[in-house]
Amino acid sequence: MKRIINSYRNLSFLSVFLFTALLLFSCKAKIEKIDSFDILSLPSLSGRDINTVFTDSGKVQLIMSAPAMETWDNSGSPYTEFRHGMEIEFYDGHKEPVANVASKYAKFVDKEKLWELDDSVVVVNKSGDKLETEQLFWDQDKELIFTERFVKITNEDQTVMGTGFESDPKLTRRRIKNVTATIYLHDE
Repeated sequence: MKRIINSYRNLSFLSVFLFTALLLFSCKAKIEKIDSFDILSLPSLSGRDINTVFTDSGKVQLIMSAPAMETWDNSGSPYTEFRHGMEIEFYDGHKEPVANVASKYAKFVDKEKLWELDDSVVVVNKSGDKLETEQLFWDQDKELIFTERFVKITNEDQTVMGTGFESDPKLTRRRIKNVTATIYLHDE
């Protein structure tokens, strides 16, 4: 009987030893993975379902909404990325929006104050002029929007298409570099 009890003790001691050894080896492997993980590759700020209201002296200037936003401060040139697109409504102190911008991707580079909008970019100004392109840049310091891609501008009278575009942010002083078509629309 004594012999059976001693064998159970040896067996239980061996089981505890094996379990502890297994636990230590599995923890060591996980620690090595964590050590090799680069925390600087993560965004410094991220958010989902973003709605931001910018005001000046109590008057709404713009409302920005996006499904996701990530800010990267750890890179050489900090930027904010909207990988799932964004939409901005400009109010400029009015009660109703005077313009809006939408795209399926956007990026803002902080130091350069440069916006890059990509994929299905649509801009509509207060006059109802609609600009459509695949890529558009907005330099806030120079108050200039531009692209080297194909653009289509539509209003109630005409549709103008071309490649390359420059304008002020309100689309009032615009220039299409290589006009390919001007189509006048008239009701008959």
